[in-house]
Amino acid sequence: MNKAIYIATIDENCGKTIITLGLMRTLLGKTAKVGYFRPIIEDVEEGEKDTHIDMVISHFGLDIEYEDAYAITKSKLIKKKNKGKLGEVVDLIIEKFKKLEERFDFVLVEGTSFSGEGTVIELDMNVLIAKNLGIPTIILGSGVRKTLEELIDSLNLAYNSFKLKEVEVLAVIANKVQPQNLELVTTGLQKNLPESILINSIPLIPSLNNPTIQEIVEALDAKILFGHGYLNNQIGSYSIGAMQLCNYLLHLKENGLIITPGDRADIILGALQANESANYPSVSGIVLTGNITPENSILKLIEGLSSVVPIITVEGGTYHIANTIGSIKSKIYAGNLQKIETSINTFDKYVDLDALTNKFNAFEAEGMTPKMFQYNLVKRAKEHRKHIVLPEGSDERIIIAAARLQAMDVVDISIIGNKKQIENKVAELGLDFDFSKVPIISPIDSGNYDDYVNTYYELRKAKNVTLGMAKDLMEDVSYFGTMMVYKGHADGMVSGAAHTTQHTILPALQFIKTKPNCSVVSSVFFMCLEDRVSVFGDCAINPNPTAEQLAEIAISSADSSLAFGIEPKVAMLSYSSGSSGKGDEVDKVRAATEIVKQKRPDLKIEGPIQYDAAVDLEVGQSKMPNSEVAGHASVLIFPDLNTGNNTYKAVQRETGALAIGPMLQGLNKPVNDLSRGCTVDDIINTVVITAIQAQGL
Repeated sequence: MNKAIYIATIDENCGKTIITLGLMRTLLGKTAKVGYFRPIIEDVEEGEKDTHIDMVISHFGLDIEYEDAYAITKSKLIKKKNKGKLGEVVDLIIEKFKKLEERFDFVLVEGTSFSGEGTVIELDMNVLIAKNLGIPTIILGSGVRKTLEELIDSLNLAYNSFKLKEVEVLAVIANKVQPQNLELVTTGLQKNLPESILINSIPLIPSLNNPTIQEIVEALDAKILFGHGYLNNQIGSYSIGAMQLCNYLLHLKENGLIITPGDRADIILGALQANESANYPSVSGIVLTGNITPENSILKLIEGLSSVVPIITVEGGTYHIANTIGSIKSKIYAGNLQKIETSINTFDKYVDLDALTNKFNAFEAEGMTPKMFQYNLVKRAKEHRKHIVLPEGSDERIIIAAARLQAMDVVDISIIGNKKQIENKVAELGLDFDFSKVPIISPIDSGNYDDYVNTYYELRKAKNVTLGMAKDLMEDVSYFGTMMVYKGHADGMVSGAAHTTQHTILPALQFIKTKPNCSVVSSVFFMCLEDRVSVFGDCAINPNPTAEQLAEIAISSADSSLAFGIEPKVAMLSYSSGSSGKGDEVDKVRAATEIVKQKRPDLKIEGPIQYDAAVDLEVGQSKMPNSEVAGHASVLIFPDLNTGNNTYKAVQRETGALAIGPMLQGLNKPVNDLSRGCTVDDIINTVVITAIQAQGL
């Protein structure tokens, strides 16, 4: 069984980061522990780190020290080769790789970058490394500045170089191909390479090629005047502000970078105003040339603006700076989530993942690890795309999450809020946001408002709700969003970042209501621990459930566990294990367990049982030696909200576990509640699980 794969490029700037990020995300969804290794890296300044290694390790949270992720720098390699000591380099590479191989189920190995000194030896070096490590290879080539014949010939030559040394080639990928030529390139490669080779073509993605403001600052040694928080702004294009403002405004393009002398206050202020205006494209940043800083009066005026894009000042003339910016080779670094997510989404879209993973001999790890769980969540959400409404458009976290979900291309989103305010916030945050794909809805201005009012009135008039009350409530974002779900205009709702749990779920209880065989709404958290995913319920809704309610919570939680790919082994938690404990609380848990056994004899369940006996194999076997659940529990049901809420938070804080949820159970359609202290990642995870819930309806 292969335990590693080698990514080899055939020339400079092939865009192998797309392959690395996409493969890493795929592998983490298939196996528990994935390592990352670069045998040879570019030289870095003393005390600095290779940005590529740092980005991969930090983004995926890999358990690897930086020094263990590479073997040698390129300059040291060349010196060794010139002294006839290349064998020492190979020995070092093998030694460091084997250490990673022992620790991880799979190791992703990334070859050299073909830049700077020594590029003439790189293909041979990559063949040599893959051969000595005994691992198969993916070959990647770029279509930039190549004819079809040149691209096919270069990839075919690389394939033959690996096969000559008996290195197995699993796939050949042509990257940075003009979109209209994708099929032509794929067909051409298929004619020239064996049928056993997986062949894919990936188009040129402009947003991945253009630099960010941060990269321009570093390349030009620029001084930052404004916008320190938005240096990751992505540049769509750049233009020189040399004409009169009235004419220059006509040349602005979306996410454009403006290059202008530092004394052109008219261009500077006009560009900032255009960025605020709904009638002009957004501006990614402003580069002031000639080492000229605007006068104090202009700086003071800029400081008072509500939002300011990055403004940097550089030495050098305007046209020289423009040429320099045009030659910057953009890289993907740890903080640039937008580029990382675009890369992963591009890989998912254009590479045949199933065929590729089959060629890895289909690694199957026992159980469900956190990375596998998260990978499978996104994959499932993409398979049957759903529409989720976010009613809290005034919250910055919601807007950022919506932008990232858009980049992930995993669900359709609607946001309830003030469109102008949201547009201003998007511009202020420097987000890449396509408003044509995300409707911004104002309840009272919506074409559905009157219908929603009348629907709510008819549903609730028996509860003494008047038409006037219905109108007032439908202006509330939670009620309006819930009505969108009820009417089928959205498949699910995620709220609670700026509202209480009661405010979020009360409308759902009033008219979405519970499922036919369900009398109680409850919740679960998916607790992503170091080596497993556990389901905790109920930790958010029911303060002190009865035995009947507790049984229903256990059944709902087991069904949720199964729906998300986790085999349910249910532990009904208490302060006592087995029949030894006495008291009302333990009796309640014992009664609930019996009810579950009667209603669902198919479920593996144990109770009452203590937490340690439920999750620790040694303790579980000593206390309950004949139990199928003790020591193996995947679904843990707490006797009351006090115990459940405190336990999930204690586990989360003390172990660093990721808690995804709460996910509500029992409603006819999915409505999920966020914590008011939620992060952007919490929102994204909750949206994804809501979309998957909607698939099951």
